[in-house]
Amino acid sequence: ITGSIPRIHPEKNASGLGKMKTPEGILEDNIPEEISLVIDTDDGLVVVSGCGHAGVINTIEHARKSVRTAPILAVIGGFHLFEATDKTLDWTATKLKEFGTKNFIGAHCTGLEAVYRIRQKAGLSRKSCVVGAVGATFSLDKGINPLYLAK
Repeated sequence: ITGSIPRIHPEKNASGLGKMKTPEGILEDNIPEEISLVIDTDDGLVVVSGCGHAGVINTIEHARKSVRTAPILAVIGGFHLFEATDKTLDWTATKLKEFGTKNFIGAHCTGLEAVYRIRQKAGLSRKSCVVGAVGATFSLDKGINPLYLAK
């Protein structure tokens, strides 16, 4: 479990509507308690995110710093990219490619178009970059099984 994820890059993916009371006053709630699960495998790290409010790249960089600097075997979860600009999606895809990302499952708040753009820009295939659907799975030996909806 990552614990709190530092916001190194300006991956803004919260609506800005939520507020929180802090000693400094009322601030935008950027979900500072966001955490992710990192599984260290022989083939690289598997990063599982809930809603990715910390940003998918911030999350991966924190995982690599905390666990080990390894390729990303899979990144799975929601990444709050459904409203991201083309520039942001291109940057995200470039970083994923730099990390050696082999599999990407973008669920719920990632957005359909965001997944397809990341697939194209990161050089992933239809088999290795899919929209996460209910029942979709990832296994170390077989990779992604997106079920019928996401094929």
